[in-house]
Amino acid sequence: MLTNDDGEQVPGTVSPDGTTWTTGAKLGYGRTYTLTVTAQGASGPAIDQRATFTTVKPGKQTYVSMNPLDGQTVGVGQPLAFYFSKNAPAPDKARAEAAIKIRTEPAVEGAFYWFDSREVHWRPKEYWKPGTKISIDIDVYGRDLGNGVWGKEDRKATITIGDAVILRADGATHQMTIEKNGRLLRTLPVSLGRPSFPSNNGVHVVTEHHAKKVMDSSTYGLPIEAGGYRTEVEWAVRISNGGEFLHAAPWSVGDQGRRNVSHGCINMSTADAKWVFDLVKKGDVVEITNSGGPNLRAWDGFGDWQIPWDQWLTGNR
Repeated sequence: MLTNDDGEQVPGTVSPDGTTWTTGAKLGYGRTYTLTVTAQGASGPAIDQRATFTTVKPGKQTYVSMNPLDGQTVGVGQPLAFYFSKNAPAPDKARAEAAIKIRTEPAVEGAFYWFDSREVHWRPKEYWKPGTKISIDIDVYGRDLGNGVWGKEDRKATITIGDAVILRADGATHQMTIEKNGRLLRTLPVSLGRPSFPSNNGVHVVTEHHAKKVMDSSTYGLPIEAGGYRTEVEWAVRISNGGEFLHAAPWSVGDQGRRNVSHGCINMSTADAKWVFDLVKKGDVVEITNSGGPNLRAWDGFGDWQIPWDQWLTGNR
């Protein structure tokens, strides 16, 4: 029998051969436990033994946040992101990866990639298959994660991959196609970033929805007096942290389908923007081509798909 320093019994099980006992719950940090064992042989009296031990009291603990969250249904482009606390030392990367267990049904090939010392993502080689079930077990409590830091709290999550919704915006034709599970739903006229503010080419992933959003260029260093803007828009869907959105732009309807006039966003009519807003979900994919701009940086939002698979497999450790 194992009891803690409050006199409470710790649950556990004895192996079939009676030679080992396994705790049924993790022990607490900085606690004292007393183990009492009674051994009885084939003959002779029973022997009682008693031992006391104390568990480690860590100086620093790290909490692991994650995106997406338990119970969410996300799109086929959604990476699994894990963030270790900034108020504790960064963990050893190999130990941290070993503590994050990911299972999928059906099974997929996937790997971790570190974006900095505290942020690691896991994604499959290709877009997820719709209907995939993902089980995540962040098993860090009681673990020495290296560099003097220990895990603070375990977490579990179940994520579902929803319909495959993929938008493809072409800066040369000024058209955007919308597919759902491989079927073309609509083709919309759009306007991408003007030559002086081009959109980023590459695979973007939907992260946020805003029925109304104030677009303020000063948030990324461009003040209004230097040619920036501060405008409220409707039906805004964020696709990068650098300020790229899908949104309604009634002022540019005459340009949509003809030329690129935005500050990097994908402009649509109000009706089209509302339709897109209602259709897409977190994790859906927006592929931009022929924008005349640079490629989306991998660290900008969820630009994970911009990293070639052979490079992703290195883990950036």
